[in-house]
Amino acid sequence: MDFLELAKKRYSSRKYKDTLVEEEKLNKILEAARVAPTGKNNQPVKLIVVKEKENLQKLSKAANFYNAPVVIITCCDTTKSWVRPFDGKNISDIDASIITAHMMLEAADLGLGSVWICRFEKEIIKQEFGIPENVDVVNLLPIGYSDDEPKSPDRHDEVRNPLSELVCFESYNG
Repeated sequence: MDFLELAKKRYSSRKYKDTLVEEEKLNKILEAARVAPTGKNNQPVKLIVVKEKENLQKLSKAANFYNAPVVIITCCDTTKSWVRPFDGKNISDIDASIITAHMMLEAADLGLGSVWICRFEKEIIKQEFGIPENVDVVNLLPIGYSDDEPKSPDRHDEVRNPLSELVCFESYNG
């Protein structure tokens, strides 16, 4: 399958089977994160893989992760992230987002579902998982075998803006 086929096949899964994710598949997903680019290759991202029932229970205090058997908490040490010198923009959230996208696509390629979650109570997660002050929790990535109806790869023609509304050439023409 080529990249565009994979990207169109991936969808946000909000219902998971009880089936555990094989270690081999989880390791491939984590390897996809490891090889993802980060600003100036600073690699400020830290991933917390949560799969033990007691830790999933702790996580459920802060977010709905749709009973996925694995949740990856994507964190970023903001003191290690590259900062754009012209305006001081810390790109830690961008680094974490690139890594999350790599993991989502690898999960889809392995026949697993995932969903990107940013709706969570950060302070609860930081407290429950011992995350230090200088580390930001950027997103959660539940992963597992989907138990919902797969979305059509053709849905993008209906739910996404056309390229003519997305792309400008040579200058911004909003």
